[in-house]
Amino acid sequence: MLPVVWITSVAALMIAGVAALVVFGPSAPRSVGGDTVPEDACPPGTPAHWRDAQTIDGVEIEADPSCEPDDPAVVAAVVKGTNRAVQALMETRLARDAVIKRNDRDGDGDPDDIEIKLEVTELNGFSPNLDVPSLRYPIAPGITPGLWVFSPKVRGMSTTNFLSNDPQPLLRLPAPVIRVEQGDTVTITLENTHYFPHTIHLHGVDHPFVQADGQGNDGVPMISEMATLPGQRHSYRFTPRQTGTFFYHCHVQPQAHILMGLAGMIVVEENRPDNWLQTFNVGAGRVRHRSVASREQYDREYDLHYQDMDRELHNLIQHTNDIRWTAKAMNRDYKIAERSAEYHLLNGHSFPYTLRDSMVVVAPDENVKLRVINTGAEPIYLHPHGHKPTVTHYDGVRLSQSITRDVFEIGPAQRAEFDLSTVNDGLHSYGEGAWFMHDHREPGITTDGISPGGDISLVVYETYLNADGMPKTYGSLATFFNPAYYRGEIPVWAEMAPDLFGDPNVPQAMCTSNPKRDTQK
Repeated sequence: MLPVVWITSVAALMIAGVAALVVFGPSAPRSVGGDTVPEDACPPGTPAHWRDAQTIDGVEIEADPSCEPDDPAVVAAVVKGTNRAVQALMETRLARDAVIKRNDRDGDGDPDDIEIKLEVTELNGFSPNLDVPSLRYPIAPGITPGLWVFSPKVRGMSTTNFLSNDPQPLLRLPAPVIRVEQGDTVTITLENTHYFPHTIHLHGVDHPFVQADGQGNDGVPMISEMATLPGQRHSYRFTPRQTGTFFYHCHVQPQAHILMGLAGMIVVEENRPDNWLQTFNVGAGRVRHRSVASREQYDREYDLHYQDMDRELHNLIQHTNDIRWTAKAMNRDYKIAERSAEYHLLNGHSFPYTLRDSMVVVAPDENVKLRVINTGAEPIYLHPHGHKPTVTHYDGVRLSQSITRDVFEIGPAQRAEFDLSTVNDGLHSYGEGAWFMHDHREPGITTDGISPGGDISLVVYETYLNADGMPKTYGSLATFFNPAYYRGEIPVWAEMAPDLFGDPNVPQAMCTSNPKRDTQK
C-alpha cells in the first residue's frame, strides 16, 4: 500500500492546486469492453494444496474444495496473530502489525487483547497512466465498477507483481469479516490511506460512546468525533459483552460510502477456553478455522455478504484524479433517491464468479452455520433450493422462537444467522445435488439486466463437485464466463438451439409485419 505520508502529500497538493501536480479530468469513465474470449471457469494459479486440510504454525485449517479457497497461510497468520506467526506471515503480504494478539488475561489459553489495523483501498479507480482502471478487480466477466473497501493492513506492492494491474489477493471486496471473542479488549485502528475522510461505526456491537481518554468512539463525524482525514489514523476500542453477528461501516456520507463498499461483518464469538479465532475472513465465505463454539455445534460455517451497486455512483471515481470534482459529484450531484442498482453481489462477486469462492459446500447429515449480512440499499429475499434453513438470530439477538422456511427477507444493514441442516428428511433437505441459491427478488439474479448473474450461488454437495472445485452441470458454463455475454452480445439460448435462438440477422424488409399491432399504434 502507499505510505501514509505519500497519501497526505498528494492530498495536500491536490487541495492546494499546486501546478506541479497534474490533475486529470473529468473525462468519460474508462472501459474494458471488447473482450470476447471466455475465461477459464476455474482459472489456473491457485495452488492445489490450498484446498487441503493442513496445519501451519500450529494452526489447524479445514479443507475447502472450492476453486479459489482462501490462502491457508493468511488464515494461520490471523489466527495466531501477525506478531506471533513466523512461517505463515512470511508467506503472506500482511503487515507485521495487521493483527496483534497479546495477554491471556483470563488465563483460559487464548489472547484477550486484540489490535486490528485496517486501511482503505480503491479498486477500479481512475488511472492517469493506464487505459484500464487502476487495481482492476472485475466483479463478473468484464464488469469493473469503481469500489472502495476496508482492507487488512498489508506490506509490499498493492498489485500481484510489477507487470500486473490486478490487486494482490488481500485487496478485494467485501471488507474482511472480523471475529473477536466476548470479553476481549479490542482495538480497531483505521489508517486512512485514501483521499477522502472516513470513520468506522461499530453497528450493533457493544461499545462506549467515548473512550477513557475522551476520544470519540461511535464513528459519526461531527457528533462523536471528527472524521479521519487522509494520512491520519483513529482507533476504536471496545470490550463486547454480547455475542452475535454485527456490522462495521464508514459513517462519513454513508449514503455513498457504505454503498461504495466500506462495510463489513463483525462477529463476536462466545468465550471458550483455547479459543483462537480467525480474526479476518478475507473475502468472507468458508470459515477455515472455526471457534470452539462453532465446532461444538456445527460441521461447517460460512459468512455470506450481500450488497448491491448502481453504475452511476460507482463510475464517479473513474473520471478523474481531481478529488474536488469527485467530492462534488458524489456528495452534491449524486441523487440516491433516483438510484437503480445494476449489480448484485455475494462476497464481492456476481455470478458466475460466485461459483469460484462463494458456494456453500456441504455433505449429507450435517448442521451448517450461515451468517448473512446485507450491506446494500435494497432488501434481498434469500431462497436456497432443496432446503429449508432455520433462522435463529436477527441482528445478533437470538429469536424467542426459531423459524424454518425457504425464503427469508433480509433488509439493508440487517444480519441473520441460520442453521442449514442437510439431513434428507423432506423438510430441511431434499437430498444431495447442486442446489440453486439466490435472491428471489428477480433483479437480484441479473448483472446489468442480464441473467443469469447477480448474487446467484449454490448449496452444493461434495459429490456434485468436479476436481477443480466447480459444480457438475448439465451444460457448459463457458458462455457465462465470456465478457460479451454481459454486454448483451451473445443470445441467451444460442448454445442450446442456435437455429432457433441465434441473433436475428434477417434483413428488415424480410420481416413479417403484424397488421393488428400496426393498427394499434
